[in-house]
Amino acid sequence: MANSRRVAVIGAGVAGLVTARELQREDHQVVVFEKSNQLGGLWVYNPLVETDPLSLDPNREIIHSSLYKSLRTNLPKELMSFTDYSFVEKAENRKRVNFPGHKEVLKFLNEFAEDYGIIESIRFNSEVVRVEQVEFEGNRWVVRSKTDEFSSEELFDAVVICNGHHTIPRIANIPGINNWPGKQMHSHNYRVPEPFMNQIVVVIGDGPSGLDICRDIATVAKQVHLSARSSEAEVSKLANSANIWNHSKIDHVDESGVVSFLDGSSIHADIILHCTGYKYDFPFLETNGIVRVDHEDRAVGPLYKHVFPPKLSPCLSFVGIPYQTIVFQTHELQAKWIAQVLSEKVILPSEKMMLVDVADHNRHLEEDGIPKHHTHCLHPHELEYMDWIAAQVGMPPVGADLKEMYWSVYKCASVVGYDCCKDVWDIENFTQWSF
Repeated sequence: MANSRRVAVIGAGVAGLVTARELQREDHQVVVFEKSNQLGGLWVYNPLVETDPLSLDPNREIIHSSLYKSLRTNLPKELMSFTDYSFVEKAENRKRVNFPGHKEVLKFLNEFAEDYGIIESIRFNSEVVRVEQVEFEGNRWVVRSKTDEFSSEELFDAVVICNGHHTIPRIANIPGINNWPGKQMHSHNYRVPEPFMNQIVVVIGDGPSGLDICRDIATVAKQVHLSARSSEAEVSKLANSANIWNHSKIDHVDESGVVSFLDGSSIHADIILHCTGYKYDFPFLETNGIVRVDHEDRAVGPLYKHVFPPKLSPCLSFVGIPYQTIVFQTHELQAKWIAQVLSEKVILPSEKMMLVDVADHNRHLEEDGIPKHHTHCLHPHELEYMDWIAAQVGMPPVGADLKEMYWSVYKCASVVGYDCCKDVWDIENFTQWSF
C-alpha cells in the first residue's frame, strides 16, 4: 500500500470503467465522477436531442450521447471484449449476431462494473467543473464537482480523464451556407429516420456512421446524397440501394436551396446532415496552457503515446484519446499502464525524452503527408501501439487470432463497403477476408 494514491476518474463510460478497475487492482483509492445517472457513457441511448440541431448554441442543454436507435458496433463482438472479460460469453445472441446493438453493449458494461465492484466507486449525477493543480503542491490536484444539491472541492494525487470525444460536433464549412434556406443538423442529434420522410437529404461524411445513417434514412427518404471527403469522387449509385447516390465533396450551396458538388452534379435538397465527427473537449481542465486542445485540427497535446502530458505526468493522464483501434482493449491497456505508473511499477521516460517522442510522432505525420487532424488516428499502426503498451505492463501482445480477425473486418469493408460489411462478414468463415 506504500504507493497507493487517491485518484479521480472523470467519466463512467468504457474508458472510465476499465480505468477504475485497473486502478483498484493496484490498490489505488478511486473516485469516479459521472455527470449522468447511469454508467455507460457513449453507449447509453437517449431519445432526446439538443434544441439546436447543429449543437452550436452555447446556451443549449448538452445531450452527451450521440447514439442513434439502429446503431450496431463497428467491430464483431469477439473484438469488444476486455482481455480477461469476454463479450462473447456474456452475449445473448452468441452465434446469431456478429455486430451487436448498443443495448447489448450497455448490458455488458453494466455486468462488467457489477462483477468488479466498480459501481460503489461511482458518484452519479456529479459533474466535474474544474480540474487544476494545487498551487505550491504540484503533485496534487483539486477537483471541483457539482450535483443538483451542492458543490464540492476535493484533493487527489492523480486525475485520469475519460470523458470521451463524441459529444461536441464538428461542422463542415460550406461556401454559401449562411444563405442556404434548407435545414441542417449534425448526426449527434440523429436518432431515428422518420423525420426525413419523403425528404431529399444530403449527408456529409462517408465514414461508418455516415454510411449507417444513409442506409437508415433511405428507408423513408425520397433521395439520399452522400458527400464524400474526396474531391475526386464521381457520381454513382450506392450498391444495393435504390435511392442513395455517392458524390464528391460539396463545392457550394446557394439561396435557391441547391447543393452543388465538385463532381459537377447538383441537387435541390431539403436538409444537410453533417456526419463530420467530433471535437475533443475538456472545459473543466485548467493547466495554464500546458495541455492544449486544437479544435480545428482535433489534436490534444503534447501527449506522450496519446496518454501522458510530459510536464504533468504521471499525475494527469488521458484514456481514450486515440481512435481507429480495438477500442475496448486499447482502453484497458492504457488504463493498466497508468495504474502501474502510479504504483511506480513502471517508470516513464524523462519529461525531455517524452517531448522528443511527441515531436518525432508529429514530424513523421507531416513527412508522410498525414494531416494534423489525424494526430490521434492509430490506423494502420493500431496493433503495434497496443503491443507496445502491453510490453510496458508485462502483458503478451494481442493474440494472432484477434489480429487476423481485426484485419479481416477491414478487408471485408474495403471490398463490400462499411455499410454492407456487417451483413456479410461471418465469424465462422472470417478467414476469407484475411489479408
